Amino acid sequence: MTGMVNVVREISPETEREELIDALALGHLRFHQIPEHYPAREKAAIRREALGRRTGARLEHMGHYSLDDERAAAQNCENMIGVTQVPVGVIGPLRLHGEHVRGDEDVYVPLATTEGALLASANRGCRALRDAGGATVRVDNVGMTRAPVFRTSGIVQTRELLRWIADNEEEIRRRAEAGSRFLRLLEIKPQAIGTTVFLRFRFDAGDAMGMNMATIACDRVIRELIEPETGVECVALSGNYCVDKKPAAINFIEGRGKRIFAEVVLDKHVLGKCLKTSARSLVEVQYRKNLLGSAMAGSMGFNAHYANMLAAFFLATGQDVAQVVEGSLGITCVELRGPESVVASIYMPDVPLAAIGGGTGLATQSEALAILGVEPDPERPGAAVMRLAEILGATVLAGELSLLAALTSRDLARAHERLGRGRR
Repeated sequence: MTGMVNVVREISPETEREELIDALALGHLRFHQIPEHYPAREKAAIRREALGRRTGARLEHMGHYSLDDERAAAQNCENMIGVTQVPVGVIGPLRLHGEHVRGDEDVYVPLATTEGALLASANRGCRALRDAGGATVRVDNVGMTRAPVFRTSGIVQTRELLRWIADNEEEIRRRAEAGSRFLRLLEIKPQAIGTTVFLRFRFDAGDAMGMNMATIACDRVIRELIEPETGVECVALSGNYCVDKKPAAINFIEGRGKRIFAEVVLDKHVLGKCLKTSARSLVEVQYRKNLLGSAMAGSMGFNAHYANMLAAFFLATGQDVAQVVEGSLGITCVELRGPESVVASIYMPDVPLAAIGGGTGLATQSEALAILGVEPDPERPGAAVMRLAEILGATVLAGELSLLAALTSRDLARAHERLGRGRR
């Protein structure tokens, strides 16, 4: 009589690791299926080795980093294999007069970019602002929006839903704010079309950017209150009426996140000596390029390059980089002030920003925020991110002035030839 014997194969950690890499490389195992007992750094190394075998790529540099990989893998990046390094430079000192930045502070701004000549140009803009006595900056805390979309049976049920929302706003507010002591519901803006209803919730999230907080709050209110009480189905938690990470007229007009204003008066001396231009030349380029050119192209950004400064600032400080899309909306104005001076200003209606949460907690991004003096204080929620927004406003103004001036003097191509191409 014969019996079957179960044999448990004991393998060494080295053998198990090699078998994991083979399974991943051959596609027998997916990248998220590495056993949980492996620490995040080892998981990343295993994925790199498997990916290298599978693609033939040499992944020598992605594994060199100092960030907290356990935190990054849990909160910031799934299937982590390492890092992409982006050079970080600094511009300044930047001088501005805000409500959270004193006029006598010298602010140094870290920017992360791979575009040669960008920081040199922005640094020239910083000098112009400094020589002019500093930029004046003000920021409105508009609030973060999330707009779920609902389906009704028609006009009658739509009107009943909107009436119910208006009558129960206080209970909706109580449920929405229950998840965080820093979240405040500011407004619910409805919009109906056909059998579709959008509810545009607007929140103050303190020093956080607030997108996740708003999403979680809306989900709780819909599941616990709106759907059970009204019988109206929520089709999607985001109905694009928010509008997140897309250029949109509603955000241009009503704002989203932070609404930023910055301005400076530049006299003949600063225009000529620092920016190598004149008042009339700067006004001419602004009018024909930023205003007429943008109008003819159908652009929603009537500016020279907000996105350049935003992307570099966002990467350095741990913001959600995709929101550069909406942040780049806005208008630059350059007007004559007397015969040989100008008042130059920027208007940025839609800038989501965070001083805590998301990528701001990563090691290098935390250091960048420290350089800027951005330190969240639970006793003063929202003050740190308002300081960050003021600095961003002056930074964008500096970059805008320098580029416009370079266009008037036809120095743009020469600067990129000298600084952007480098030596091969």
